[in-house]
Amino acid sequence: MKPIPLILDCDPGHDDALAMILAAHNPALKLLGITTVSGNGGITKVTLNARRVATLARINVPIAEGAGKSILGAFEEANDIHGESALDGAELPTPSMELSELHAVDLIAKLIRESSEPVTLVATGPLTNVALFLKMYPDLKSRIKEIVFMGGSASRGNRTPYAEFNIWMDPEAADVVLRSGLALTMCGLDVTHQALVTSKVFTRLQEIGTPLSETIIGLLKFFAKTYDEVFEMPDPPLHDPVAIALLIDRTVVKSRFVNVQTELNGTLTRGATVVDIHGRLGENANCNVALELDADKFWEMMLDAIKKAGVTK
Repeated sequence: MKPIPLILDCDPGHDDALAMILAAHNPALKLLGITTVSGNGGITKVTLNARRVATLARINVPIAEGAGKSILGAFEEANDIHGESALDGAELPTPSMELSELHAVDLIAKLIRESSEPVTLVATGPLTNVALFLKMYPDLKSRIKEIVFMGGSASRGNRTPYAEFNIWMDPEAADVVLRSGLALTMCGLDVTHQALVTSKVFTRLQEIGTPLSETIIGLLKFFAKTYDEVFEMPDPPLHDPVAIALLIDRTVVKSRFVNVQTELNGTLTRGATVVDIHGRLGENANCNVALELDADKFWEMMLDAIKKAGVTK
C-alpha cells in the first residue's frame, strides 16, 4: 500500500515530540510537513521545540509557525506538566531545520494543493490552525481524507474536571472541526490513558542505547515526575502518538462512530466533549471515537520508530 500523506499540527510538548518521531519514521506514513500551535507552551517555545526535535530525530520536512492564541484570543501554557520550555527534561540541539516563511494555515493549504492524493490532518494540540484552515480555504476541504485529533474525553477531563486541555484551549475551533462534515477520528483521554510509559518501556528505551533514546528517557522521566505530582499517575500517558499509530494500523484502537459536540457555554463544563455513546441526543454520528488501545502493538510501533530515528546514516 502507498504511504498515507499527512500533515502534523502540534504543540511540542513531550508527547508531541514522540508523535513527530512516529509520523516521520514509519514506512506506512509520508509526513509532508509540521505546523505549530500554542498550547503546551507559547507559540515561540513550541515552534523552537518542533525544530529542535526535527533536528534531533532527522525529520526533514517544512515547519511553519501558526496561531499563538485561540480563536477568541485566549492563551494558557501547560507549565505544570511540560515545564518552562514546554519540553523540559533533556538537552536538545540547536535547530538546523529552517522555519517556513508561510503561516501554518497557508503551509497546510500549500501542501494539500501539491499532494497528488487526499491528505490526512493530524492535530495533537488545540484545533485553532485546523479550524482557521477550514474557514480560510473551503475549496480544499475535498482534498482532506480525514482529520484525526488528540483531544477530548468521553468521561472526565484533565484541564478541568470535564474538559481535556486541547479542546479546552479552543472550544470554538473544536466546534468548527466537529461540524465540518469531514471524516473525523477523536483520540481522547479514554484511549490515550492506556498508552502508559511504564518501567518496562523505560527498560526497552535503555536497551536501544542511542543518543536519541537517551534524550527521550530524560524527557519522559521529567514527564513522569510532573504527571505523578499533578495527577497522581507515576506512569504518564503518552497521548499524542496514539493519533499517529491508528493511521499505521487501525486495529491498534477500537472505536465507536457517534455524535460528538463541544460544550461552549457551560460555567463548569466549557471545553468538554459531549460524546453520545448511546445516541440519547438523537443527533447524527459525526466522529469515530477511539476508546480502547492495544498497548503492546502501540509500543512496538513507537519503539521501532525511535530505533530508526536514532540510527545515524
